[in-house]
Formats: sequence, C-alpha cells, structure tokens
Amino acid sequence: ELLELVVRHARAYAAPLAPVDDFHVSLSQSVVLRYHWINPFVQSLKERLAPFHRFFCLANQVKVYTNQNKTRTFIGLEVSTGHFQLLELVSEVDKVMEEFDLPTFYKDPSFHISLAWCVGDLTSRLEGQCLQELQDIVDKFEDSAHLLRIQWEQIRCKSGNKYFTFPLR
Repeated sequence: ELLELVVRHARAYAAPLAPVDDFHVSLSQSVVLRYHWINPFVQSLKERLAPFHRFFCLANQVKVYTNQNKTRTFIGLEVSTGHFQLLELVSEVDKVMEEFDLPTFYKDPSFHISLAWCVGDLTSRLEGQCLQELQDIVDKFEDSAHLLRIQWEQIRCKSGNKYFTFPLR
C-alpha cells in the first residue's frame, strides 16, 4: 500500500516508474562471477559473515538515486539506523571481493531499499518538492514505524538464478 502511494505520487513528477519487486539492501556492487569461482566465493563469504549477529535497521528517509552511468533513477528508503552494522558487513564482503580481484563497494555508501525505478536520469524532477511530498507520505503512513523497521537475520548472495543464504547469529 505504501509502495503504491509513493509510486503513484512520484509518477506525477516523472516518467512512469516501475515498482521494485525484490526489496533488498546491497552490500556489494553487482559483479560477474566466473562459474568456477562461485563455490569458493560463497565459501569465503560464509566464513567472513559467520561471526555477525542479528540486528535491526530503520529505513525511513526517502531519497533519489541514480546508477553510476546515470541511465536509471531510483526512489529509495535510506537506512537511518543500523548504518554502522552494515559498514562492518561491507568491510568483510569487500575482503572477499578483493580475494577475487573484484570491485569493492562504494567509499561512502548510502544503504537503501529501492522502491521504484525508471530509465534515464530524472533526479531533477524528483528532488525538491516531490521528494518532500514523498517523505510526508512515508512519515504519515499508518504502519510506517512497523513496516520500515527491518530485522537482519540473514545475508543473501545471488549468483545467476541461485541464492546462497548466510544466517546471522
């Protein structure tokens, strides 16, 4: 319901936005793994993430993002609580990425959950008045305090169409 409200409101300011159907917070850049790297990569992640405990995040700040090439624009909810724990996880994921000579995560990451996206750079249309109105929608949503609180119980790694799950303690 909240997603529908946000997307409908943002569409008045920009080209048609498509809702995201796979909610997640990224801890790495998307990379291509060679087939023979998948099992050792997953094993290394498993070892590095094993000591981490479960924790909570709060994602309640609406922000506009673009990908590095500025070919897609996203509306997301930035994580405002739990940032430190996510940085610790990224540090370990980055070590695995370095083992395989893959790019590490961004220097100053803005951890977020993407809600909707569109093709092109529509930042200028969505920031300012639209962004404030979207934040008001999120702030006033009846169940937002409950919906936007995320308990991290596991980390998942997707490779092709396979998911690997690493439970947190």
